[in-house]
This record gives sequence, structure tokens and C-alpha cells, in this order.
Amino acid sequence: MQGITIALALLAMVVVSGTVTRILPIAVPLPLIQIGLGMLVAVVTGRAVELDPSIFFLLFLPPLLFLDGWRIPKEGLLHDKGIILELALGLVLFTVLGVGIFIHWMIPSVPLPVAFALAAILSPTDPIAVSAISARVPIPKRLMHILEGESLLNDASGLVCMRFAVAAAVTGAFSVGEAVTTFLWLALGGIAIGVGLTWAVTRTRDLVSRKLGEDTGSHILISLLIPFCAYLAAEHFHCSGILAAVAAGITMSFVERRGRALAITRVRTQTVWDTVQFAMNGMVFVLLGQQFPNIASSAAKVVRETGHGHPIWLVIYVAAITAALVIMRLSWVWISLRFTLFRAARRGETIRTPSWRLVVATSLAGVRGAITLAGILTLPLALDDGSAFPARELAIFLAAGVIITSLVLASVFLPFLLKNLDLPPEPTHRQEEDAARIAAAEAAIKAIQAAQHRMGEGRSDADFYSEVGARLMEFYRERIDGRSKTGDEAEQVQRMEDIERALRLSGLRAERDAIFGMARARKLPEATAKTLVREIDLLEARLVSST
Repeated sequence: MQGITIALALLAMVVVSGTVTRILPIAVPLPLIQIGLGMLVAVVTGRAVELDPSIFFLLFLPPLLFLDGWRIPKEGLLHDKGIILELALGLVLFTVLGVGIFIHWMIPSVPLPVAFALAAILSPTDPIAVSAISARVPIPKRLMHILEGESLLNDASGLVCMRFAVAAAVTGAFSVGEAVTTFLWLALGGIAIGVGLTWAVTRTRDLVSRKLGEDTGSHILISLLIPFCAYLAAEHFHCSGILAAVAAGITMSFVERRGRALAITRVRTQTVWDTVQFAMNGMVFVLLGQQFPNIASSAAKVVRETGHGHPIWLVIYVAAITAALVIMRLSWVWISLRFTLFRAARRGETIRTPSWRLVVATSLAGVRGAITLAGILTLPLALDDGSAFPARELAIFLAAGVIITSLVLASVFLPFLLKNLDLPPEPTHRQEEDAARIAAAEAAIKAIQAAQHRMGEGRSDADFYSEVGARLMEFYRERIDGRSKTGDEAEQVQRMEDIERALRLSGLRAERDAIFGMARARKLPEATAKTLVREIDLLEARLVSST
């Protein structure tokens, strides 16, 4: 019962963290606030939640990775695929080898496999933490797409590398040939299971919906279950559940493009997943804060094994590892940029060397977050011979310390580096958007004409159908005319649309206030009021999202 109470308290801290972020006069990263609130819970309750590593891994990683794969912009991913692969694969291996050897050299009591495992789990980055840091100084879209794509892939590559390192630490054996074969089975099998399971489940769901009608609640629940099913199925066949969850998310994004689900299902599914994402990420950081006092206490005991008696060495270790990560990332980004510019020059393209501030910002944007914490807490408690896993508490503390330090560094320096930064112009896709809106409007006019004739044929009130159809078609023709203009006329149309949107929003909010007023005065049934407010909310959400 007490464990449930603490879990509810942690969820309450996630809610409070959002309010605190908006109250503070300065931009403090949301993860840092959540860590602090977690520490507060630990101090007040006097105990920490006991975490089973395997259960923790299962509860938090599949939905987070699935959502990353589902929502990441595929166009940006494909456009910068070379840069993303260099960061997500090359940089991960570079980090695992370099930082792993550095950790073992600096702390000899940490076995080399454990050092590699720690370096591997420190390699994934967290774009959610970066976006929280840069709330007041927005990150350039292309850079954010690169960071998102890197995070999507390096989550998988870093966690797979960690799995190999942990296996070597637990069994005491490691074979390069076996590792390559196992990696291929893990990767290909995990991807195949994630894609196949998602495709099969969604096809079955669509078939049932066509036969029996669509149930919004069932659709949402299926989307929530898919990442866990993909993860468990892959693990059952000794494949990578991590890659299965990522592949399932990417497949889900393509399935969603078929547009088979009802509009209300898509709206509610997005709302549910927004809540899941906020709760899951928040819970991970609150749990870090709640576990941190015990982690620090255990690590202080372990640090004496390193030959240094004072716990201040823990701070030195964290600072040194963070510095090593930043230096290695900066070196890799710089080298990668040189190769990119060289290839562009050989293709005869016009090259523009990015500012040094953008290079440094890309390096500091490698913030560690939820995936690192979720992964490090899954370190096994014991080896195959039953002895305790070496330096487990110290590794957890170092990972937690690097997460906090990287968040602080990014929150301090990223706004300075990105402020008033002169960037190459980014494509706005305005022409593509206008073309899509024109094509959609033309399709709507044809559909209205066909429906108008079909519905009004042979009826005495056919004129009503013609009048209403003409009114609707005029709306779409105005959209086509407006989107077909160029130059100053296009800017004028855009200005008029902005004014119209602002006036519509004012009208919708007044409608909603009036309905709430009638409901409070009991002049309107509660169910009717909810229905009307829901309609207004959907219209307002559509107008706001189009800005």
C-alpha cells in the first residue's frame, strides 16, 4: 500500500513540475525540476521505490521508443540520413570505445566490460530534454530533425552495445564473430518482428472495424499495447526488443497515412499518447531524483574501493566523463562536417560553412535523458556465479550525474549559442502546402457535386441541396483562388487568413463561454453542453494548429 502511495506521489510531482516550469521567471529545463521534486519525495517519505530492472525496462522503454519512431518527421530523417547515421552509429561506437577505455583508466576498479556498458548507455541522446531547454530560444528545425533522428537510432544502437557489454561482464566471455552474428540476428529479427506484428495487428483491426464498426477506445488501447507486444515478442525469440519497438513505431506512422481511422479516433489517440509521453518521461526523471539519495550514498561507499577516500571524487568522475563525452562528440561533429563539406564540394554544390557556434551547439545538444536512466537501472544485480555485479551502484550514480550535468550545461550555454545565430535558409514547404490544399479543395468540390446530385435526385426540395452545395463549393473555390496567388497578392491573402483565424478564434471562445454560462445557470443539460464544447474545442484546435 505504501508503494502505491509513493507511486501516486511521483505522478503528482510530474503534474506539479509542469506548473513550476511555467511559474519560474527563468527557463529551467523540465527534467531538472522533475529530478528536484523526486528528491523532495524521497526526503519527505524517507524511502525509495524498489525497482526491478527488467520490469522497469519493460514499462518505460517500449512506449518511449515506439512514440519516437511514430512521430519523428520521416522527410527530415531521409534528407539528412547521412549525417544522422554518422551520429547514431559511428559516434556511438566511437563513444563506447573511447569513453569506456577512459572510464576504466580513470577508475581501475570498474571492470572494462562494465565501463563499456556505462559508455554505451551514455551514448544515446534525448531530444525531449533539449527541446525543453530551448523553449525560449528555439532550436533550428533542421538541427532538431537531426537530433531527433540521431536519438531514434542511437537509442537502439547504444542499448544493443550495452547488452553485449553486460553479457561480457556477466559471463566473462566475449567473441567478436559471435557478437557480429548475434548483432545481425538481434537487429534484423527485431526490425522484422516490429514491422510484421504492427502490420498484422493494424490490418486485423481495420478488417474488424469495416465489418463491425470502429470503436475508438479499442483503437487507442491497441496502439498502447503494440509497443509492449513487439518488445516481448522480440525478446521471446532472443531478438532486440528495442529495435522491435522502434520499427513498430515507424510502421505505425505509415499505417496511419492510410487514413482508415475516424477523425475522432485520431484526435483522441494523439491526446492519449501526449499524456503517456508526458507521464513516462516525467516519471523517469522523478524516479531518478527519488533514487538519487540512495544512489549517492551507495556510490560514496563504493568510491573508497577506487583508492580515493573522499566522496568528492564522485563529482570529479562525473565532470571528467561529461567532459570526455562533450569532447568526443565535438570532435566527431567537426570531422563529420569536414567530410560532408568535402562530398558537397566534389558534387559541385555551393557550400556554406556553418558557424562555430552551431557546431558547438550540436555538441552540447547531446543531452542524456530518459533512455540513459532507464537503461542504466536495468544493470543486473548479480553475475552468473551469484556474486554481486561489480560497481553497479557507482555506474548508476555516474550515469545519473552525467544526465544532470549535461542538462545544466545545455541549459546554460545553448540559449547563448543559438541566440541570433545566422543560419542558412530552411525550406518552408509553402508551395507544397498550397498545392496540397488546392488538390484537396478540388477533390472536395467534386465530392460535393456528386453527393448533391445523388441526395437531391427525385426530391421535391432538390433546390435546397443545390443551394447548400453551391455555398460549400464557393468556400472551396475561394481557398483555391487564395492559394493560387503569388507575390504580394499571396502575402495579402495570408494576412487576410490570419485576421480571419483570429476573429474565428474570438468567436469560438465567446461561444464556449456562453455555453459554460448556460450550463452553470442550469439552462442547458450537462451532456448537451459537453457535446457543444467538444465541437468548439475541435474547431479551435484545428485553427490553432494551422498557425
